[in-house]
Amino acid sequence: MNAVYQSNLPSYRLLKRGKVRDVYDVGNEELLLIVACDRISAFDCVLPTPIPRKGMLLTQMSNFWFEKTRHIIPNHLVDTNPEWMDWYYEDDWDFDSWRRRVVLVKKAEPLPVEAIVRGYLAGSGWKEYQKSGTVCQIPLPSGLRQSQQLPEPIYTPSTKAAVGEHDENIAFEQTIELLGEDLAQQVRDISLKLYTYAAAYAHERGIIIADTKFEFGLIDGKLVLIDELFTPDSSRFWPLDDYEPGKSPVSFDKQYVRDYLEEVRWDKTPPAPELPVEVVRKTAEKYLEAYRRLTDAPADSVS
Repeated sequence: MNAVYQSNLPSYRLLKRGKVRDVYDVGNEELLLIVACDRISAFDCVLPTPIPRKGMLLTQMSNFWFEKTRHIIPNHLVDTNPEWMDWYYEDDWDFDSWRRRVVLVKKAEPLPVEAIVRGYLAGSGWKEYQKSGTVCQIPLPSGLRQSQQLPEPIYTPSTKAAVGEHDENIAFEQTIELLGEDLAQQVRDISLKLYTYAAAYAHERGIIIADTKFEFGLIDGKLVLIDELFTPDSSRFWPLDDYEPGKSPVSFDKQYVRDYLEEVRWDKTPPAPELPVEVVRKTAEKYLEAYRRLTDAPADSVS
Protein backbone atom coordinates (compact mmCIF):
# COMPACT_ATOMS: atom_id res chain seq x y z
CA MET A 1 0.00 0.00 0.00
CA ASN A 2 1.23 3.49 -0.84
CA ALA A 3 1.69 5.82 2.11
CA VAL A 4 -0.39 8.98 2.38
CA TYR A 5 1.83 11.87 3.48
CA GLN A 6 -0.89 14.51 3.31
CA SER A 7 -4.51 14.77 2.22
CA ASN A 8 -5.99 16.90 -0.53
CA LEU A 9 -9.75 17.39 -0.38
CA PRO A 10 -10.59 20.27 -2.73
CA SER A 11 -14.27 20.48 -1.77
CA TYR A 12 -13.43 21.36 1.83
CA ARG A 13 -11.33 24.11 3.37
CA LEU A 14 -8.13 22.94 5.02
CA LEU A 15 -7.91 24.46 8.49
CA LYS A 16 -4.76 22.86 9.82
CA ARG A 17 -2.04 20.32 9.15
CA GLY A 18 -0.79 18.90 12.43
CA LYS A 19 2.03 16.45 13.00
CA VAL A 20 -0.19 13.63 11.71
CA ARG A 21 -3.74 14.89 11.16
CA ASP A 22 -5.24 17.23 8.59
CA VAL A 23 -8.37 19.10 9.72
CA TYR A 24 -11.07 20.34 7.33
CA ASP A 25 -14.06 22.66 7.52
CA VAL A 26 -17.11 20.78 6.16
CA GLY A 27 -19.43 23.77 6.04
CA ASN A 28 -21.04 23.09 9.40
CA GLU A 29 -20.11 25.38 12.28
CA GLU A 30 -20.33 22.52 14.78
CA LEU A 31 -18.36 19.84 12.88
CA LEU A 32 -14.87 19.09 11.55
CA LEU A 33 -13.46 16.37 9.32
CA ILE A 34 -10.16 14.87 10.51
CA VAL A 35 -7.91 12.83 8.22
CA ALA A 36 -5.06 10.87 9.81
CA CYS A 37 -2.15 10.69 7.38
CA ASP A 38 0.93 8.48 7.52
CA ARG A 39 3.31 11.17 8.72
CA ILE A 40 5.42 10.35 11.74
CA SER A 41 7.09 12.76 14.13
CA ALA A 42 9.94 12.35 16.57
CA PHE A 43 11.47 14.84 18.96
CA ASP A 44 8.69 17.27 17.97
CA CYS A 45 9.73 17.23 14.30
CA VAL A 46 7.72 15.76 11.43
CA LEU A 47 9.92 13.35 9.47
CA PRO A 48 10.02 13.34 5.66
CA THR A 49 9.35 9.59 5.44
CA PRO A 50 5.78 8.30 6.03
CA ILE A 51 4.87 4.93 7.57
CA PRO A 52 2.35 3.08 5.34
CA ARG A 53 -1.09 2.44 6.93
CA LYS A 54 -0.11 4.36 10.07
CA GLY A 55 -2.99 6.84 9.73
CA MET A 56 -5.52 4.02 9.39
CA LEU A 57 -4.13 2.24 12.43
CA LEU A 58 -4.13 5.37 14.57
CA THR A 59 -7.71 6.21 13.56
CA GLN A 60 -9.08 2.73 14.16
CA MET A 61 -7.25 2.33 17.47
CA SER A 62 -8.48 5.71 18.70
CA ASN A 63 -12.04 4.89 17.62
CA PHE A 64 -11.81 1.62 19.54
CA TRP A 65 -10.67 3.33 22.73
CA PHE A 66 -13.05 6.28 22.41
CA GLU A 67 -15.96 3.83 22.33
CA LYS A 68 -14.55 1.74 25.16
CA THR A 69 -14.06 4.69 27.52
CA ARG A 70 -17.38 6.51 27.01
CA HIS A 71 -18.42 5.39 30.49
CA ILE A 72 -15.55 7.46 31.90
CA ILE A 73 -15.81 10.60 29.75
CA PRO A 74 -17.54 11.61 26.49
CA ASN A 75 -15.46 12.33 23.39
CA HIS A 76 -15.68 14.37 20.20
CA LEU A 77 -16.58 11.56 17.76
CA VAL A 78 -19.72 11.98 15.66
CA ASP A 79 -19.23 9.50 12.78
CA THR A 80 -16.44 6.99 12.21
CA ASN A 81 -17.72 6.04 8.76
CA PRO A 82 -18.38 9.42 7.10
CA GLU A 83 -18.43 8.11 3.53
CA TRP A 84 -22.20 8.00 3.92
CA MET A 85 -22.62 11.62 4.96
CA ASP A 86 -24.56 13.80 2.53
CA TRP A 87 -21.54 16.04 1.93
CA TYR A 88 -19.39 13.17 0.65
CA TYR A 89 -18.57 13.48 -3.05
CA GLU A 90 -17.12 10.64 -5.09
CA ASP A 91 -14.79 12.90 -7.07
CA ASP A 92 -13.13 14.40 -3.99
CA TRP A 93 -10.95 11.39 -3.34
CA ASP A 94 -10.40 7.73 -4.03
CA PHE A 95 -12.08 6.43 -0.90
CA ASP A 96 -10.24 3.11 -1.05
CA SER A 97 -7.08 5.11 -0.36
CA TRP A 98 -8.66 7.04 2.50
CA ARG A 99 -11.12 4.68 4.11
CA ARG A 100 -10.73 4.07 7.82
CA ARG A 101 -8.52 7.12 8.33
CA VAL A 102 -11.29 9.76 8.45
CA VAL A 103 -13.65 10.77 11.24
CA LEU A 104 -16.29 13.44 11.67
CA VAL A 105 -16.06 15.17 15.04
CA LYS A 106 -17.66 17.94 17.04
CA LYS A 107 -15.71 21.16 17.27
CA ALA A 108 -14.20 21.65 20.71
CA GLU A 109 -12.22 24.34 22.47
CA PRO A 110 -8.88 22.58 23.15
CA LEU A 111 -7.40 22.98 26.62
CA PRO A 112 -3.87 24.47 26.65
CA VAL A 113 -2.30 21.48 28.43
CA GLU A 114 -1.43 17.90 27.58
CA ALA A 115 -2.46 15.46 30.27
CA ILE A 116 0.31 12.87 30.72
CA VAL A 117 0.14 9.81 32.96
CA ARG A 118 3.19 7.67 33.69
CA GLY A 119 2.93 4.19 35.14
CA TYR A 120 6.52 3.08 34.56
CA LEU A 121 9.93 4.70 34.74
CA ALA A 122 11.00 5.30 31.15
CA GLY A 123 12.19 7.86 28.62
CA SER A 124 12.80 11.37 29.90
CA GLY A 125 11.35 10.34 33.26
CA TRP A 126 14.09 7.75 33.75
CA LYS A 127 16.78 10.27 32.77
CA GLU A 128 15.49 12.79 35.30
CA TYR A 129 15.14 10.16 38.02
CA GLN A 130 18.78 9.14 37.62
CA LYS A 131 19.85 12.73 38.22
CA SER A 132 17.46 13.87 40.93
CA GLY A 133 15.24 11.03 42.12
CA THR A 134 12.23 12.81 40.65
CA VAL A 135 10.02 12.66 37.57
CA CYS A 136 8.72 16.06 36.47
CA GLN A 137 9.84 17.27 39.91
CA ILE A 138 7.67 14.69 41.67
CA PRO A 139 9.79 12.83 44.29
CA LEU A 140 9.90 9.05 43.90
CA PRO A 141 11.27 6.28 46.14
CA SER A 142 14.99 5.61 45.82
CA GLY A 143 16.35 2.47 44.20
CA LEU A 144 13.94 2.24 41.29
CA ARG A 145 15.29 0.66 38.10
CA GLN A 146 14.82 1.57 34.46
CA SER A 147 11.38 0.51 33.18
CA GLN A 148 10.19 -0.38 36.66
CA GLN A 149 6.54 0.05 37.48
CA LEU A 150 5.92 3.05 39.72
CA PRO A 151 4.25 2.54 43.11
CA GLU A 152 1.23 4.23 41.55
CA PRO A 153 0.62 6.12 38.29
CA ILE A 154 1.60 9.80 38.37
CA TYR A 155 0.09 12.75 36.53
CA THR A 156 2.70 14.95 34.82
CA PRO A 157 1.05 17.61 32.61
CA SER A 158 2.85 19.65 29.98
CA THR A 159 2.26 22.61 27.74
CA LYS A 160 0.98 22.05 24.20
CA ALA A 161 3.61 23.18 21.73
CA ALA A 162 3.11 24.04 18.07
CA VAL A 163 4.55 21.78 15.36
CA GLY A 164 8.34 22.04 15.48
CA GLU A 165 8.39 23.33 19.06
CA HIS A 166 8.93 21.41 22.29
CA ASP A 167 6.39 20.69 25.00
CA GLU A 168 7.43 21.72 28.49
CA ASN A 169 6.56 19.86 31.67
CA ILE A 170 4.65 21.97 34.17
CA ALA A 171 3.58 21.50 37.77
CA PHE A 172 -0.02 20.70 38.57
CA GLU A 173 -0.28 24.11 40.25
CA GLN A 174 0.43 25.72 36.88
CA THR A 175 -2.48 23.85 35.31
CA ILE A 176 -4.70 25.36 38.00
CA GLU A 177 -3.52 28.79 36.86
CA LEU A 178 -4.32 27.89 33.24
CA LEU A 179 -7.61 26.04 33.73
CA GLY A 180 -8.96 26.95 37.12
CA GLU A 181 -8.91 24.61 40.11
CA ASP A 182 -12.07 22.62 39.38
CA LEU A 183 -11.25 21.92 35.72
CA ALA A 184 -7.59 21.15 36.47
CA GLN A 185 -8.60 18.60 39.10
CA GLN A 186 -11.17 17.09 36.76
CA VAL A 187 -8.59 16.65 34.00
CA ARG A 188 -6.10 15.07 36.42
CA ASP A 189 -8.60 12.68 37.99
CA ILE A 190 -10.09 11.54 34.66
CA SER A 191 -6.62 11.08 33.16
CA LEU A 192 -5.60 8.76 35.98
CA LYS A 193 -8.90 6.88 35.72
CA LEU A 194 -8.48 6.45 31.95
CA TYR A 195 -4.93 5.19 32.32
CA THR A 196 -5.80 2.72 35.07
CA TYR A 197 -8.70 1.30 33.06
CA ALA A 198 -6.80 0.99 29.76
CA ALA A 199 -3.61 -0.34 31.36
CA ALA A 200 -5.54 -3.19 32.97
CA TYR A 201 -7.32 -4.00 29.70
CA ALA A 202 -4.07 -3.93 27.69
CA HIS A 203 -2.24 -6.06 30.27
CA GLU A 204 -4.74 -8.87 29.68
CA ARG A 205 -3.76 -8.74 25.99
CA GLY A 206 -0.03 -8.87 26.58
CA ILE A 207 0.75 -5.15 26.35
CA ILE A 208 2.05 -2.81 29.03
CA ILE A 209 1.03 0.83 28.63
CA ALA A 210 4.05 2.45 30.24
CA ASP A 211 2.79 5.99 29.81
CA THR A 212 0.35 7.95 27.69
CA LYS A 213 -0.96 11.42 27.00
CA PHE A 214 -4.46 12.78 26.54
CA GLU A 215 -5.90 15.90 24.98
CA PHE A 216 -9.08 17.44 26.31
CA GLY A 217 -11.43 20.12 25.09
CA LEU A 218 -14.66 21.83 26.01
CA ILE A 219 -17.94 21.45 24.11
CA ASP A 220 -20.75 23.62 25.45
CA GLY A 221 -18.70 24.04 28.61
CA LYS A 222 -18.38 20.28 29.21
CA LEU A 223 -15.08 18.38 29.29
CA VAL A 224 -14.53 15.86 26.45
CA LEU A 225 -11.67 13.79 25.06
CA ILE A 226 -10.33 14.91 21.68
CA ASP A 227 -7.57 14.11 19.17
CA GLU A 228 -6.39 10.49 19.70
CA LEU A 229 -6.46 7.93 22.48
CA PHE A 230 -4.09 5.13 23.51
CA THR A 231 -2.27 4.85 20.20
CA PRO A 232 1.41 4.08 19.54
CA ASP A 233 1.86 7.81 18.84
CA SER A 234 0.41 8.96 22.15
CA SER A 235 1.54 6.05 24.34
CA ARG A 236 4.54 3.89 25.14
CA PHE A 237 3.58 0.25 24.52
CA TRP A 238 5.73 -2.67 25.69
CA PRO A 239 5.15 -6.41 25.08
CA LEU A 240 4.47 -8.07 28.42
CA ASP A 241 6.35 -11.25 27.51
CA ASP A 242 9.57 -9.27 26.92
CA TYR A 243 9.29 -7.04 29.97
CA GLU A 244 12.03 -7.08 32.58
CA PRO A 245 12.71 -4.25 35.04
CA GLY A 246 16.21 -2.85 34.63
CA LYS A 247 16.16 -3.14 30.84
CA SER A 248 14.74 -1.00 28.06
CA PRO A 249 11.96 -3.18 26.59
CA VAL A 250 11.25 -3.70 22.92
CA SER A 251 8.56 -1.18 22.02
CA PHE A 252 5.36 -1.29 19.96
CA ASP A 253 5.39 2.47 19.53
CA LYS A 254 7.63 4.88 17.61
CA GLN A 255 10.51 4.42 20.03
CA TYR A 256 12.10 2.32 17.28
CA VAL A 257 12.25 5.45 15.11
CA ARG A 258 13.59 7.55 17.99
CA ASP A 259 16.31 4.98 18.62
CA TYR A 260 17.35 5.07 14.97
CA LEU A 261 17.54 8.87 14.98
CA GLU A 262 19.70 8.73 18.12
CA GLU A 263 22.00 6.22 16.43
CA VAL A 264 22.61 8.47 13.42
CA ARG A 265 23.29 11.39 15.79
CA TRP A 266 20.66 13.67 14.31
CA ASP A 267 20.75 16.97 16.22
CA LYS A 268 16.93 17.01 16.56
CA THR A 269 16.50 20.20 14.61
CA PRO A 270 14.78 20.39 11.18
CA PRO A 271 15.18 19.10 8.60
CA ALA A 272 14.97 15.54 9.85
CA PRO A 273 16.69 12.73 7.93
CA GLU A 274 14.88 10.23 5.73
CA LEU A 275 14.18 6.85 7.31
CA PRO A 276 15.67 3.70 5.72
CA VAL A 277 13.34 1.12 4.21
CA GLU A 278 14.04 -1.37 7.00
CA VAL A 279 13.17 1.14 9.74
CA VAL A 280 9.92 2.00 7.93
CA ARG A 281 9.02 -1.68 7.53
CA LYS A 282 9.70 -2.59 11.17
CA THR A 283 7.89 0.46 12.47
CA ALA A 284 4.82 -0.36 10.38
CA GLU A 285 4.90 -3.93 11.71
CA LYS A 286 5.03 -2.71 15.30
CA TYR A 287 2.03 -0.42 14.85
CA LEU A 288 0.04 -3.24 13.24
CA GLU A 289 0.93 -5.74 15.97
CA ALA A 290 -0.19 -3.33 18.71
CA TYR A 291 -3.45 -2.75 16.86
CA ARG A 292 -4.12 -6.48 16.47
CA ARG A 293 -3.40 -7.30 20.11
CA LEU A 294 -5.45 -4.49 21.60
CA THR A 295 -8.51 -4.60 19.35
CA ASP A 296 -8.60 -8.27 18.26
CA ALA A 297 -9.18 -6.93 14.74
CA PRO A 298 -8.15 -8.92 11.66
CA ALA A 299 -5.16 -7.62 9.72
CA ASP A 300 -7.20 -6.91 6.60
CA SER A 301 -9.29 -4.34 8.48
CA VAL A 302 -6.59 -1.77 7.68
CA SER A 303 -5.42 -3.14 4.37
